[in-house]
Amino acid sequence: MEVTLDCRGLACPGPVLRCKECVEAPDRPQTLTVTVDNQAARENVTRFLGMRGYAVTGSEQDGLFVLRATATGEAITPPQPASAGAPREKVDNAKTAVFITADTVGRGDPELGAKLMVNFIATLPELGEGLWRIILVNGGVKLAVAGSPVLPMLKELAAAGVSILVCGTCLDFFGILEQKEVGETTNMLDVVTSLDLADKVIQM
Repeated sequence: MEVTLDCRGLACPGPVLRCKECVEAPDRPQTLTVTVDNQAARENVTRFLGMRGYAVTGSEQDGLFVLRATATGEAITPPQPASAGAPREKVDNAKTAVFITADTVGRGDPELGAKLMVNFIATLPELGEGLWRIILVNGGVKLAVAGSPVLPMLKELAAAGVSILVCGTCLDFFGILEQKEVGETTNMLDVVTSLDLADKVIQM
């Protein structure tokens, strides 16, 4: 079975949600062709389908990205968010997600805020093995690009196994998608799911 999805003009996470609905249907397609109109959507759809057991190839023409995905095996079952109001089990290896929405800490002096952010990122290893994921959105995505004062620290955290998600829509908005040097380009579906799966969320 082959399915074609035209996702041009869809805002994040529209393209990923269209793909999710398709690949999680009872008649999961063997091949899937998806057309998107921006690089952030291309990266998000490619990563999503790859995590769902598809091999993805792509081409670009006239500003459009055409992605062809072929199933490589059985569907991969994604982690399921907790139901609303459902109690969470306490576990020793609790996962902490750090949700960062700006490249500075607090309001007031920008220079001070930038220094505080450097100190904050430098201190994150103190969370130990509980530090699971760092999510960068809005101005926070600037921390993951070339020239960021915390880029070396984020790379060290990523090398140590910490997952770093960087909002693709935000990178595209600031015109710095090509400058990202750490983390995976992500979408709002991943952000919401990550916040739900985390046992603890630290928001900055």
